Amino acid sequence: MNPTIRPITRACYDLQKLRISVGNRVAASFRAKLDIAPAEKKEDADAEAAKILEYIAGEYDLLCSGYAELGKTITSRNFARCGIFENFADYELVRNYHELLANERAFFHTLKRYVEDTRLWSDFLAGVPGVGPAMAGVILSEIDIHKARYPSSLWKLAGLDVATDGRGRSRRAEHLVRREYQDKNGETKERDSITFNPFLKTKMVGVLGASFIKQPASKCKYRRAYDDYKHRLEHAPAHAEKSKGHRHNMAVRYMVKMFLADLWLAWRSLEGLPITEPYHVAKLGLRDHAAAA
Repeated sequence: MNPTIRPITRACYDLQKLRISVGNRVAASFRAKLDIAPAEKKEDADAEAAKILEYIAGEYDLLCSGYAELGKTITSRNFARCGIFENFADYELVRNYHELLANERAFFHTLKRYVEDTRLWSDFLAGVPGVGPAMAGVILSEIDIHKARYPSSLWKLAGLDVATDGRGRSRRAEHLVRREYQDKNGETKERDSITFNPFLKTKMVGVLGASFIKQPASKCKYRRAYDDYKHRLEHAPAHAEKSKGHRHNMAVRYMVKMFLADLWLAWRSLEGLPITEPYHVAKLGLRDHAAAA
């Protein structure tokens, strides 16, 4: 993992999390003013909050422009009610939210500069549709390619391996392991722990997976991998009882695993590290799909 990029990446996503939380608070504050009833479902609530914030941003720009044309700076003394801004506190709430948004963008811009200065970006990631500098920052900061001896090492780190019960790795009790830790008194104790990097898994499956699916299949091999695998699942008797969502999740996991396998090969090659053949070639004697393509 890159020790320079890691703190910047984590700071970016910490700030993003804070900005989203504050944004939801701002949207909730103005919802009553706009006479909008709260959404019942979370996915609808997120979309609703985004629309409210977009509307507020437009009103905020008008307010600021009006004072700027008069050559005035907005203060608590000269503030006059304007549209949805009933008082100076409303204005300050939105102003601080926009400062958070600007700071978040500045952090991600800084991350972009450092990422684009790496060989992994220029020689591999920049050419992968659906992977941007922010995702590259996650990869560079969360993965130590020197410790990943096999592609499966990355699958395990990202929680995409298969547990001993034959099910995909998760936070289920049966997938936890006992690990030692030091408590606040310095005593060694044990606790149940997950076996993967939850931050990496969230970004790989929830963010990168969604980004790959948005790409046209004609330009993105991973979107094609998703389509092909999902098609196989839909026509396999063994998966006939699975729900549409279950098959989708399985296809996303497969797609991301294929990307991680390619990432492993490209990155290890760039670093001059030993490379092994894929399991299906080395152990099963099958053809390498990449070579056959």
